[in-house]
Amino acid sequence: MSDFSEELIRPMTEDDMGETRVLSGTGMHFPWLQKHIESVVTGGKKEKDFAQTTSACLSFIQEALLKHQWQQAAEYMLSYFQILEDSDSYKRQAAPEIIWKLGSEILYYHPKSSVETFNTFADRMKNIGVMNYLKISLQHALYLLHHGMLDDANRNLSQAETWRYGEKSSSQEVLINLIQAYKGLLQYYTWSKKKMELSKLDEDDYAYSTASQNMLNHSWKTSINLCALIQIPGVWDPFVKSYVDMLEFYGDQDGAREVLTSYAYDEKFPLNPNAHIYLYNFLKREKAPREKLISVLKILYQIVPSHKLMLEFHRLLRKSEQEEHQKLGLEVLFGVLDFAGCTKNITAWKYLATYLRQTLMGNHLAWVQEEWHSRKNWWPCFHFSYFWAKSDWKEDKALACEKALVAGILLGKGGRYFRYISKQDHQVLTKKIKRMKKLVKKCSIVNPGL
Repeated sequence: MSDFSEELIRPMTEDDMGETRVLSGTGMHFPWLQKHIESVVTGGKKEKDFAQTTSACLSFIQEALLKHQWQQAAEYMLSYFQILEDSDSYKRQAAPEIIWKLGSEILYYHPKSSVETFNTFADRMKNIGVMNYLKISLQHALYLLHHGMLDDANRNLSQAETWRYGEKSSSQEVLINLIQAYKGLLQYYTWSKKKMELSKLDEDDYAYSTASQNMLNHSWKTSINLCALIQIPGVWDPFVKSYVDMLEFYGDQDGAREVLTSYAYDEKFPLNPNAHIYLYNFLKREKAPREKLISVLKILYQIVPSHKLMLEFHRLLRKSEQEEHQKLGLEVLFGVLDFAGCTKNITAWKYLATYLRQTLMGNHLAWVQEEWHSRKNWWPCFHFSYFWAKSDWKEDKALACEKALVAGILLGKGGRYFRYISKQDHQVLTKKIKRMKKLVKKCSIVNPGL
């Protein structure tokens, strides 16, 4: 690879020890930086030139990263190491984190990089500016996990878990909790494998009771590591899911419900759609009453109105006897189809076509007019143009027919989309198109009296 990685993996020799060593701003000696740092005379023009050089070098590295020029970025990094000798104490203190972020990015993507090179770089960077030790350790562990090196990642996390420097700050505490939680995830992975093995054993077999006890021991360790983190306000989706899975497995439904309810509704936690999805799926497994399921999905609807669960939400609302829920069921369908990613969703169009008919036949024209009022100026172009009629008919005739029925109800039989589809001659769909024409004549809100 480049000199950058070769220098990283080169072990220290006696010659290195005898050389004039580079003293970093952290008070540590780094012979491995010697060849990359020219002596700098601080003060006057030299100091100004130094600042300009390192600033320009950083810009070149950033540009190379944006263009995925990994070799060029690595070469620039050799020069950027001199930032560790900056006379500006603020820049010197910030340098280790910048070097780590840039260097790890380069080594992650460089085609000639290796796990060995990355490990060497990470281990050395942990000791340059000790305040970054926990953060680098965690990112190093994630790199190892990405490469399937679970044991190495676990060792890395265990070392970081016991690391301390000075008085423990609040930021250090959060990082330590996060490190412990990732360690808990690794333990959860082991627990999950044991659960899979357990499912294949006979409950009367002695091996079953041994495996079951091993699982219990793992779950206890995992719970301790996960529980501390999910009490801290934040987005902890994988940790919450793992913890709840174990609680459910051991029959602690109340505990699982409490964790998920707190994660979804506690105002200290940031707004998180997944929290409501997890709670909904849990309540669904518990066969909770429809009203409870509706209350959870109602909040999800306010956060992500285009979520795939909105069609399920519509079905729940449609079955409700409350008029308020039935009205909301129409609003939800319109809301889903407001988003470009849902325009080809045939299920959503089928539901809307059916529900529009039911709503109008139930004498709720005002509901439809209310939803259509805010969309009549942009839905015709967004959904019902001549271009979309031709395109939909060519790609998916079933979708085109459902959309044409909705277009006819909302725009009348004179709308471009409905006109184009209704004039198509198709042997299989002839009856469907005839039925569609009758329904539009009967239900269109353009001529509600007909």
